[in-house]
Amino acid sequence: METQNRTMLTVECTVNAPVAAVWEYWTRPEHITQWCYATPEWHSPRAENDLRAGGRFMTRMEAKDGSMGFDFWGVYDVVRINEYIEYTMGDSRKAKIHFIAEGSTVKVVESFETENMNPPEMQQAGWQAILDNFKNYAESK
Repeated sequence: METQNRTMLTVECTVNAPVAAVWEYWTRPEHITQWCYATPEWHSPRAENDLRAGGRFMTRMEAKDGSMGFDFWGVYDVVRINEYIEYTMGDSRKAKIHFIAEGSTVKVVESFETENMNPPEMQQAGWQAILDNFKNYAESK
């Protein structure tokens, strides 16, 4: 799939937790299932994560009422523990995530190529909502 016509969007947050904890909450399947959804009507009942360059990840996202769902998956291109992740999604879009330790907090900056089915503003809002769920989950631990 061609990527030159895709827009790169960025979402970010600052998490009040140490970088090692933030990394663990972001990458371990038992944590991913607790935060990886955009609205309370959705959930992530299953996640798999082979966290290495060439490794595959998958998070199952489903409406709680069972009306719809999908697998969000891809392959890691670059993994630098506690610092950086770059991956290619199943539809060939690229994403990258920076974990920037700033004292006792971590700035998480996630950039991703848009898809063509939904308006960019909707995609940015959805990815930001998931990132906000992550922040809330990480800070509650």
